[in-house]
Amino acid sequence: MNDSSETMALRMFAPPAVSIPAQYIPPDLPPERQERGGEEPPAAPRPRGGRDRYLDLLRALALVRVVIYHNFGWTWLPLLFPSMGVMFALAGSLMARSLSRPALSVIRGRVRRLLPPMWMFGAVVLTAMILDGWGPDSEGHPNWWWGKLAFWILPLSTPPFAETVHGFGGHLPHSWAEQIVVPLWYLRAYLWYVLLSPLMLKAIRKLPWVTLAVPLVLSAVLNSGLVDQSSRLMETATDFTTFGACWLLGMAHHEGVLRRIPQYVVPSIAPLILGAGFWWLQQAPVDDPRIGPDLEAVPLAQAIWSFGCVLLLLHLSPSWEQWPRRLERFNGVVTLLNSRAVTVYLWHCVALVITEPLIEPLWNNAFFYAHLRWLLTSQWFPLLIAIPLIALALVLFGWVEDVAAKRSPRLFPYPRRARGRRRSR
Repeated sequence: MNDSSETMALRMFAPPAVSIPAQYIPPDLPPERQERGGEEPPAAPRPRGGRDRYLDLLRALALVRVVIYHNFGWTWLPLLFPSMGVMFALAGSLMARSLSRPALSVIRGRVRRLLPPMWMFGAVVLTAMILDGWGPDSEGHPNWWWGKLAFWILPLSTPPFAETVHGFGGHLPHSWAEQIVVPLWYLRAYLWYVLLSPLMLKAIRKLPWVTLAVPLVLSAVLNSGLVDQSSRLMETATDFTTFGACWLLGMAHHEGVLRRIPQYVVPSIAPLILGAGFWWLQQAPVDDPRIGPDLEAVPLAQAIWSFGCVLLLLHLSPSWEQWPRRLERFNGVVTLLNSRAVTVYLWHCVALVITEPLIEPLWNNAFFYAHLRWLLTSQWFPLLIAIPLIALALVLFGWVEDVAAKRSPRLFPYPRRARGRRRSR
């Protein structure tokens, strides 16, 4: 039911207005209530359709955290802020909001926004891999190689990539292709969530708490050691169940499920959920004792921990139609990252990989070697180089997101302040 039909229905079934004689109206009422015969003035309707800046801030923080994690590899970062769970939860909330329209048109629109940026990414990456020696004979199954290329068009499964190549004459590591296609799993999982969202939303509306628990239970089963996870199908199923509860939690948040429970419930149970996720993480085998347990490498622990964190973040959920004064200064960066979220996520690994051949020649420079060796060995230096490379990728490829969303293409959608307007302090 749309807004106009709802308004008409309310008018049809509303009781007739009762005129109250003036002598029965208390004299201390405000003038506007005296004119209405003592009735409460109608509440002003809340504007609908505007951006929630709190959700925009969470998405921007998630993107920044992903870039920092892939540069430094700090295993405590996913514990501090589980970016992927947050991103899937926000996408689930937006998907539930969009499904007020016909489901098929919503799915078509989401897929249209997702695929063109991936196709641009694939055109560049596939060309580079082929130029660096990858081809049908690399895997020993030429026919299968050509067939699997279809996953670069519709990523229902992991698109193929070269595990080792020549490295362009030693300028790049032999595993550069494997490093830069890391973000593709997110697009694959996102696509499956979008396709199944109409069914997921119906389940949330009928049995919300049971539906929220299903992905966690399935994740426990898949990661119990009783199921072989070497196939493509199980790889997709593992990612789907790891973050499925977060996507559903975003839907439940939009449907008002969290608002229907007492305020003290979420702060009471979320620490228990986080404790369970952290405990499971500590039980998992550690690949590198120097680094310690990594949440990104333990799917069930990540599923539980992400669910607990997202539950708390959505429980807080202030609705910011405008920025709080202290956060206004970040409006430009947050707006830019939200406008180019897919581009940043796809191309940031490319930027980080390219930093290696850019830094390597500096070791042969006498000045850098004598005076700036500390900079060359610092983990911050690749990040400082990667940031302008990511900005370059936004200019070169970000406009594809505008075309996919049927907007006018913009090279760098950084918002400008109106002339004469000062930033509030």
